[in-house]
Amino acid sequence: MDRLKKRADFLRVARGIRSVSGAVTLETAPTPDSEVSQNRLRVGFTASKKVGNAPARNRAKRRLRAAAAALLPLYGRPGHDYVLVARTATITRPYNVLLEDIAEALRKAHQKQRRGS
Repeated sequence: MDRLKKRADFLRVARGIRSVSGAVTLETAPTPDSEVSQNRLRVGFTASKKVGNAPARNRAKRRLRAAAAALLPLYGRPGHDYVLVARTATITRPYNVLLEDIAEALRKAHQKQRRGS
């Protein structure tokens, strides 16, 4: 997995498909042709100030990074960019339930993508 770091990438993915499940919002879009490398997927993480103060946002993003490392290699699609957006419940959600939330959001997003194409 590669990381999204540029604001332009986050904005492009935000215009794609959005799926909300439990304590996480997932945004996804195909990787631009100029950025595709060896059918790898790219992922970014974000948490707004609504989530809490800086330590709370950092904790939420750490939890999302750990969950994404466990799930995206299994359920993510190569050639796609994913952004996981933390919600307030991301911090207190039990880890196994957080994993289920992300898996469900991925499933929903992939269904929307199939319907759209």
